[in-house]
Amino acid sequence: MLESYIHSRLEEKKILLMTHIVIGYPSLDASLEIVRTMVEAGVDLMELQIPFSEPIADGPVILKASQDALANGVTVPQCLEFGRTVARRFSIPFLYMTYYNILFKYGVDRFAEHMQNAGLKGAIVPDLPPEEAGDYLTAMQRRGLSPIFIFSPTTSAARMQTIATVADGFVYCVARKGVTGDQTRFSRQMDEYLGACRQATGLPLALGFGVKDREDIQFLEGKADIAVIGTQALRLMDSEGIDALGPFVRNLQT
Repeated sequence: MLESYIHSRLEEKKILLMTHIVIGYPSLDASLEIVRTMVEAGVDLMELQIPFSEPIADGPVILKASQDALANGVTVPQCLEFGRTVARRFSIPFLYMTYYNILFKYGVDRFAEHMQNAGLKGAIVPDLPPEEAGDYLTAMQRRGLSPIFIFSPTTSAARMQTIATVADGFVYCVARKGVTGDQTRFSRQMDEYLGACRQATGLPLALGFGVKDREDIQFLEGKADIAVIGTQALRLMDSEGIDALGPFVRNLQT
């Protein structure tokens, strides 16, 4: 279902835009306003990050947002209710992004059941390798949900093939080694990397980690199917407020 949506949107746009928020940062009410602003500005998909105390894939901006949300008392049940609210209120696909400890403590099957009932379309769990994801994959497949897996520049061709056998919806291609938010060079090397990703899977490709402006997104047209903006939007919100997000998102797509 998620893959079909992506392909249908790509008939209208050269590249889709997926944004990323941390649920509960700077507050739950503000998070809802951020979602509304981004959806009205034209984003195609959105990641909803459930805060976790040790988000190993995240850089300092998203790390601080997660820590602040937790310090403000945001809980997993509140995040799941938030996911239910936005999935029912807005028409774009929403995905949870979080770490496996959250699923393990909540219950993997119970987590997938919530996602199905709430209208979420899939999940990104960056610290869960496919070899250890049996229960998760079974729970997701049973409910028609998309487990999103990750390629990186250090992933071998053989490893990409392994990941491709269990991925669904799209594959998230990390632009470089390291964590979110650092500087990324969009160059011929990026072309080669995305070419290797394309050879490994027929699923749509999302490219994240360092995408920051319209120039980056234009570079990715024809190479990736989805551009992912996370840290840059958070930085802008922190410095200029939520009202700045609408013009920012619209400009990315002009």
